[in-house]
This record gives sequence, C-alpha cells and structure tokens, in this order.
Amino acid sequence: MKILLIEDMRTVAAIMAARLTSFGYEVIIAENGQIGFDKFCEITPDLVLMDIEMPVMNGFQATNLIRAFETNQKWAWTPIIFLTASDTKDNLITAIEAGGDDFLTKGLSEEVLHAKMKAMVRIAEMRRQLSIANQKLEQQASRDGLTGLFNRRWMDLIVDRSWAKSKLEGASFAILMMDVDNFKKYNDRYGHQTGDDCLRGVANAVDVAVNEMNASGLTKDAFAARYGGEEFAVIIADATAAGFAQCGSACVESVRKLSIPHEQNGEWGIVTVSIGGCRQEVSSGEVVKIFRDADAALYMAKNRGRNRIELVS
Repeated sequence: MKILLIEDMRTVAAIMAARLTSFGYEVIIAENGQIGFDKFCEITPDLVLMDIEMPVMNGFQATNLIRAFETNQKWAWTPIIFLTASDTKDNLITAIEAGGDDFLTKGLSEEVLHAKMKAMVRIAEMRRQLSIANQKLEQQASRDGLTGLFNRRWMDLIVDRSWAKSKLEGASFAILMMDVDNFKKYNDRYGHQTGDDCLRGVANAVDVAVNEMNASGLTKDAFAARYGGEEFAVIIADATAAGFAQCGSACVESVRKLSIPHEQNGEWGIVTVSIGGCRQEVSSGEVVKIFRDADAALYMAKNRGRNRIELVS
C-alpha cells in the first residue's frame, strides 16, 4: 500500500514513516498541504495521512483540493485520515466536513496504528477492484461490440465536446466518413459471419492507420468509431489540411493492403472503402453540417468509382 504522509514536523513525520515502513508500506512524505496536494496528483496514493495545522496550506484546505481533483479522475475516492495532537469534537466535525474519513491522534500506540493500517489495506484493495470494474463498464459502454472501435453514442459525446472546444478556440475540425464498398454483395456472397470478420478487419486497419497518424504528429488525438452497419468515421479535431488529407489516404490504403477477397467489388476483387471528408475552421454553426458535408463527399467518392477519397472544406 502506498501512503502519502502530509506532516510539517520533521520529527513526527520521521517517526510515523519509520513505523509505517516497518509494517511493509511505502511512505511518501510532504511537509505542508500544498506540497501534499501536488504529490497526491503525481503519485495517486492508496491512503493519505493528513496533519491539520501546517504552514502554507492546512490539512482541511488540502483535503478540499484533493476531493475536487478526484471528481475528474477515474477512481472514485481515496481514504484520508487526519492526524492531530487533540481529538476535540470541533476538529472531528471539521475534518469530516472537509472530506476526511477518519481521525487519529499522533500519540496512538503502535498496535492501534498497525490495526488501522490493516483495515486500510482492505479498503485499498476494494478500491482497486472497484476501479477495475468501473473501467470495464466504461469500456463496455464506449466500445462497439463487434469491432472494438468507439461506438456511435460515445463518438457523439466526444464530438460535441471537441466541437465546442474548437469553436471556442477558433480551431479546425474535420470528419472522415467511410463506407465498405459493395458490402451487401460481400455478405450475399460470403455470408454474414464472414461479413462480421471483414468488418473487424477493416475496423482494425482503420484504427491502426489513425494511430500511426497520431504517432507521426500529423494528427493529434484523432480516433475512429463505428458509425453504423458498414460505415465508420474518423474524428480529427484541430487538424491541418495536410494531416486531414493524409489520414484519409492512409485509411484507404490500409484497408486495401488487407487484400480481403471480394469477387463482386468491381475491378479490384478485394475489399475497399470509399471516404468522404470535410474540414472546417470553426467559428460558428453546428456540427451536424460538417457531418452532412462529409456524407455528401462520401457519396461523391462512390459515384466517382469507389476505392477513393473525396474531400471538401
């Protein structure tokens, strides 16, 4: 268990840290509330032991900051135990109201301290298991069951946030809409089970292409999602014109390189995708328009022969 000990008195901190270390715990010391908060954000401990009266920032103020910080994190809560020389009723009430969970006097016996820490170990394990469960639930809620890409619902949430941010900053926003060419014919010819395998392969190829674009720096935080059926989308916030175009071309080429046989896909004989994209400098308007424009570009790509990309801005 990793313990953050926030205590301004060096002698007290050294004694407490030595005792906790002898119990087998990892201890990190901070000498005031501000440093303690900074270290909390950095190391994400399993338990915080917090002194109350400290220079720069007291324990109550530091606890308020920690609880505010936790509201934006994946974990739900970190136990905070206040340490004080006097266990007065007022201190206890203030400690709980500030977001603390327990209250210990600094002169407690080693046996009592050891017992308290054993209880905290159990709580830390429960917290870890809860975090794992929450991550699994989040993944199930955000991912498409067939392809593993982000699902339409999650994509819509991220798009709304990204669009609002782009509008606020006057940045660009881009969308690539793609469709597997002649996919109905593929299903009719090879069967729906093979069709599902095809969609998984296409999704992975697109995802790899987008991640490589992010790694190269040509795009930043771009992501692929399953839009519905055999349709996919790539969202590229704050995209340069060159990065936008290269991302679309990379997706077309990545799918083509799979060389999945498709006898009824025209002259190519393999699975291909058509892509329509739209990129705009955002200052006003609604995100639905850029989707419509990208969709119109997708139809243009299909009408001009498929296995290609058409971009508008």
